[in-house]
Amino acid sequence: MTHSAGTDGYWETTGADRTFTHALDRELLSRHVPLNARVLDYGCGYGRLLAELDALGHADVQGVEPSAALVARCRKENPGLRITRAESLPLPFTDASFDAALLFAVLTSVPQEEERERAVAELARLVRPGGVLYVSDVPLQTDEASIERYRTGEAETGVYGTFRMPDGGVFVHQRPEDFHALLERHGFAVAEERQDVTPTLHGGTDVRLQLVARRGR
Repeated sequence: MTHSAGTDGYWETTGADRTFTHALDRELLSRHVPLNARVLDYGCGYGRLLAELDALGHADVQGVEPSAALVARCRKENPGLRITRAESLPLPFTDASFDAALLFAVLTSVPQEEERERAVAELARLVRPGGVLYVSDVPLQTDEASIERYRTGEAETGVYGTFRMPDGGVFVHQRPEDFHALLERHGFAVAEERQDVTPTLHGGTDVRLQLVARRGR
């Protein structure tokens, strides 16, 4: 769930206590990721989705997470799950090690464009040709409160869509087409797309974007 490379104070303190909220769309997952697939949850937080995948019968799942606090929480709340703390890229896996990867609310937690590029490039290395990347994230919202947050964030950072929450967390929302372009730059083609409403870390709701993209052969 958290940012892709490195850690900061937010995810070692306040952010590590949050309840993550992007639900796994089981029907969407089952159509693209069979139970025998090798699955990586990239930015897995405290292992919420790893535990759900395990309960669904996925036999080979593991996660990576840069935050020491979230890894410790995972090992306390979900002992037995395979989770690796990885503070930087590249990750300690060989090329094409996985049939599928999950990227759940990670890109929104990475305000630096170059870091988002590096994260998806790394997943392109790790997902085998023909494998899938399942992205769940938050695009730009259209309500007035969100627009005001974006304007304030733009004045601070120069990037529209970036904003700081009162608890110190810094996030970014992008256009749906920006997600498509990011995936395409690294060899993924979107096979299915959905939008629905999800709770947020801070008690509100957002429209979320789900993309299942297939790695080129």
